[in-house]
Amino acid sequence: MVLPGSDTHGYISVVAKTEFLAFRVAPELKRELQRIANDEQRAVSQVCEMLLYDGVEAYKKDATKFMQRLVAKQKTRVENS
Repeated sequence: MVLPGSDTHGYISVVAKTEFLAFRVAPELKRELQRIANDEQRAVSQVCEMLLYDGVEAYKKDATKFMQRLVAKQKTRVENS
């Protein structure tokens, strides 16, 4: 969800944040998120929030099919580790 007339960066910085979400990730994923944040000159939390927003929007479009694709990708990652 992006406010009219603003880009994602503006949206991320102006929305009041009142909720906290914490979860564990694999060290490799954390390194990749940190690399992206560094490349984009953003905080890791900003990168995660933008990726989560995009994931939620994609889910809204395809619902169950979207989740099935994600589960299949995760299964492949686990099998290849």
